[in-house]
Amino acid sequence: MAKDAFGAKVKEKVNWPVTILLLIGLITIIFPLYMAVVIAFKDGMSTDLAGILSLPATWSLDNFIEAIQVTDFFNSFMNSLIITVVAVVVSVLIHSLAAYAIGRNMDRKKLFKASYYFIIAGMYVPFAILMMPLVKQTAILHLDNMVGVMILYVVFYMPMDVMLYTGYLRNIPIALEEAARVDGASTWSTYWKIIFPLMKPMHATVAILTGLAVWNDVMTPLVIMGGSGVNTLPLAQMSFQTAFATNYNLAFASYLLAMLPMIIFYIFAQKQIISGVTNGAVK
Repeated sequence: MAKDAFGAKVKEKVNWPVTILLLIGLITIIFPLYMAVVIAFKDGMSTDLAGILSLPATWSLDNFIEAIQVTDFFNSFMNSLIITVVAVVVSVLIHSLAAYAIGRNMDRKKLFKASYYFIIAGMYVPFAILMMPLVKQTAILHLDNMVGVMILYVVFYMPMDVMLYTGYLRNIPIALEEAARVDGASTWSTYWKIIFPLMKPMHATVAILTGLAVWNDVMTPLVIMGGSGVNTLPLAQMSFQTAFATNYNLAFASYLLAMLPMIIFYIFAQKQIISGVTNGAVK
């Protein structure tokens, strides 16, 4: 029981509508995860609901071992890792720099403001509209490979990243830059030595949002690298699904293996992510 300013006990009221919504949200998240774990450790797929929800009679890693072999897991994993890491690092460097140029000038110059809205407008263009032209262009430029996919990811997530960085920059006092200029620092050195380190929470936010999107994406590698023999992890996992059946045991085992890197990254970066989202929302 809480106490007021005078030390008297105050009865706390439970906000039941919010509590119920939180419980529903928790169940919505935990239930699919529970099913994925249970099915991944089972020997076969039950047909009745009780059999699906029940715990495995024996916990076995056979599905995980077979899933690793079927998907050529380590090669597919490395391809996904390389694409994700390069896309995230390049996005953080380029998008933060673009947002700095736009954010510090958009209130004074119409060109930068127009550039901001032009870039943000890219968020509303569906990938389906761009898919066929991109396939043709990447083939002509000989970019129908991992390099082309990385470049496309940097372009695709630029609108969201620039919006986040620009919002976060509004919370960084411009007086810091003015003091640096008085000391003789150039705009370039001011950005890299003062502003870029201060945006660490937003770097973590952009990294996890972009990383998750790139890591789990199927469509872009499929249409750009399809038939090349180079698979990312999501592409390799499509082998579990055929026109007539789906091997759910192997599929869920592979999905759990693919989830681990992002979960580990989020655990280490969650404080920075929460701070970046909160501060970036304030204008």
